[in-house]
Amino acid sequence: MRVDERIGPYRVLEEIGVGGMGEVSLALDGAGRAVAVKVLHPTVARDAVARRRLEREVAALRLVRGPNVAEVLDADLGARRPYLVTRYAQGRTLAEVVREHGPLRGEDLDRLVRGLARALAAIHGAGLVHRDLKPTNVIMVDGEPVVIDFGLAHHLDATRLTLTGTAIGTPGYLAPEVLDGLRATPAADVFSWGATVAFAATGRPPFGAGPSQAVFSRMERGRADLSGVPRELLPLVKAALSPVPARRPAAGALPGNEDLAGSAVDAATEHVPAPPPEEPPEPRR
Repeated sequence: MRVDERIGPYRVLEEIGVGGMGEVSLALDGAGRAVAVKVLHPTVARDAVARRRLEREVAALRLVRGPNVAEVLDADLGARRPYLVTRYAQGRTLAEVVREHGPLRGEDLDRLVRGLARALAAIHGAGLVHRDLKPTNVIMVDGEPVVIDFGLAHHLDATRLTLTGTAIGTPGYLAPEVLDGLRATPAADVFSWGATVAFAATGRPPFGAGPSQAVFSRMERGRADLSGVPRELLPLVKAALSPVPARRPAAGALPGNEDLAGSAVDAATEHVPAPPPEEPPEPRR
């Protein structure tokens, strides 16, 4: 988008990113406040069914509130160029912070662990699933994580999957059952929480690099490299990265959400204690 271009009532200042959802720009609202305006993927504009589905989703997204999520402020999905407006989180992505300064330690890591858990609790409490939690979708603002692009990722990817026949997702962070074509549930977000926390603590993706097929195989077998994850976090991160969704903890049971035990958020995924070590399942053939 061009500088000074208008998207609805918002004046564009600069483009700040291009991703799976479309173009993202820093803009000003009518009161001069900074916001992030996301002009959604062209497939949304052409697909009336997807657009109606997204309109219902946005109504739910407006209910998500919390310091660790970039709340939805406005949207016009019926416009010629459908757009979504969220709170602007001024900072750097977790991926950039770790790349430049190394793994998080001590209080910095603890704030990330708890902030991401609170973000998932807010999202799941509204009946939504993020589906694409990863280091590039976490903005670090004064040491606190702010999760962006929540809620819409699932519906946008479903539309693109229908049109292109290509699976969408980030190897090593998207839960293996979603890669197998199953519906994303809150348990899938807990898997992504574990992978993102492991990255923050070690500076590397927990399932390694290389061809996507190799990464997927390690995920399905539960072969995460967690060396470097602090001892006190290790059991919970291991459980979160289980290839079996029912063996993962609920978001309400993660550090930072202790006061949610027994709530609707805690019930969003069945909380099963971390299982004893066992042989991983056989990989698909």
